[in-house]
Amino acid sequence: MLKRKVRNRRFQRYHVLDVKLRASERRRLRLRALGVGLTVCAAVLVTLFVFWRGGDWVLRQLVYENPAFSIHHLDVQTDGAIALEQLRRWAGVKYDDNLLALDLGRVRRDLELIPAIRGVSAERVLPHTLRLRVTEREPVAQCMIAHGTNAADASVFLLDPDGYVLLPLRGDERSGPAFTNEHLPLLVGIHPRELRPDKAVEAPQVREALRLIQAFDRSQMAGWVDLRQIDVSLPGTLQVLTEQSSEVIFGLGDFDVQMRRWYVVVDYGRRTGKHLSWIDLSVSNNVPARWLEASLVPPMPSKSVKSAKLKRKNV
Repeated sequence: MLKRKVRNRRFQRYHVLDVKLRASERRRLRLRALGVGLTVCAAVLVTLFVFWRGGDWVLRQLVYENPAFSIHHLDVQTDGAIALEQLRRWAGVKYDDNLLALDLGRVRRDLELIPAIRGVSAERVLPHTLRLRVTEREPVAQCMIAHGTNAADASVFLLDPDGYVLLPLRGDERSGPAFTNEHLPLLVGIHPRELRPDKAVEAPQVREALRLIQAFDRSQMAGWVDLRQIDVSLPGTLQVLTEQSSEVIFGLGDFDVQMRRWYVVVDYGRRTGKHLSWIDLSVSNNVPARWLEASLVPPMPSKSVKSAKLKRKNV
């Protein structure tokens, strides 16, 4: 058997193991890479900082501190009785403030924190005008809480259609003489703890009384009589006294329907020469009522004219 000829091993190739670098060399390379990375990061941060500060300086010089955008005119309009100067103070806006630097959201929040204000819109009108439009809360009823035997010491609270409790404006907060609230119906039978200024009344009977007032204002009866007092103390009903000396009992809900029935009954009394003294509209069928001869009734107060809301605008 032939044997394979052995070659000279000097001419054969062998795999040579990689020579590992010494620990000191590896450490030097790592430090160099770390130094390069830190230098690049520092350069980027410095560049960003320069651009940020430079951009901020440019904005302040050209926009936020530029007298070309200072406020010279406050265009304020309200649909109520708050004085325009008082609105400006509540808004925290001064003449010569920068219009573009002004935080409109902050202005709206500050004004809407005032109980008498329902909503605010704020708008920049370049180059020098700030425009504010204020919607005030309109009271539709009043309440009185006595603090003793003297009626003059009673606290007066006003309620808007949403049940929000308001305090009458002070003299320095109004644009003119205070309007009387005598035309507003008086709600009686409310627990004093329900009347928290700047909060809405939660009592269901009071909420229903406010809905009754709104239904009355849009009904035909609003042209004939005035609501003087609404008693909310009896559950399930509302007892109403009018300025024309009539007592009307309403059930809760369906006030538009009850107003139409009331109108039909009063119209019948006028045509027959009778005065409606008492009626229970909470009864759906065969409504009970009491009548008086119109000739035997003393002259009734005429329908009062409610104070109209005035719109004002500074110029």
